[in-house]
Amino acid sequence: MKLNLKKPIVFFDLETTGVSVSHDKIIMIGYIKVYPNGNEESKTIYVNPGRHIPEESTAIHHITDEDVKDCPQFKEIATDLAKVFEGCDIAGFNSNHFDVPMLVEEMLNAGVDFDITKSRLVDVQNIYHKLEPRTLSAAYKYYCHKDLEGAHSAGDDTMATYEVMKAQLDMYPEVLKNDVEFLSEFSRMNNNIDLAGRVVYNDKHVPVFNFGKYKGKPVADVLAKDPGYYGWMMQGDFPQNTKQVLTKLRLQANGIKVQTLQLIWDL
Repeated sequence: MKLNLKKPIVFFDLETTGVSVSHDKIIMIGYIKVYPNGNEESKTIYVNPGRHIPEESTAIHHITDEDVKDCPQFKEIATDLAKVFEGCDIAGFNSNHFDVPMLVEEMLNAGVDFDITKSRLVDVQNIYHKLEPRTLSAAYKYYCHKDLEGAHSAGDDTMATYEVMKAQLDMYPEVLKNDVEFLSEFSRMNNNIDLAGRVVYNDKHVPVFNFGKYKGKPVADVLAKDPGYYGWMMQGDFPQNTKQVLTKLRLQANGIKVQTLQLIWDL
């Protein structure tokens, strides 16, 4: 099924040095940009992380230090890459949980203002898990009736994700709408405010902490009661996006007008 698009959507996948958004680095990104007229453009980019790629990571994606030693570092491609995503919706497989936060973190570390607040985020894995819980390889086999060759290659995984989503629309016409806004909402599984889920909305739509000793407590109340907690988080091992969100909430609590906080995909 051809996607019903109001604006371009970028399907993307990352390969990284590990699974920590705060500490690890991107070493490969593959994307397919699909336009409302059906045109597609795709690219796979290798990135030098500036550090050793752990053997346990290489065992998964088969990318070695030698493979990327002459490739650009992320900061060298960040500006051009941000332009690829500008004005687009974003989709991936497990992307809301890992790929999107990882990409945002790398952009912020590179000094690039990567604003996704106007993008709809569609996580094809979440759609799949709600309807047919499986892995990407199994989803590709189930929906597309093909074996996924080159799994854990960002380019191959991206193409598979794109094909799976189109096949999902064909298979579940009574459940799914061919509309990115609907798919974004359907694939959302949490009420995160920051990408890492450290700060969330509670059932009263009040921002609360989602970890540690203040879990479930309103952010404004905690910062008023324990001002040092903000400084601890700013100095702590938290993603840059989490720190940005907390700073906005702190400013709002102090009566300073900032851009209205919204769910990162609820726009």
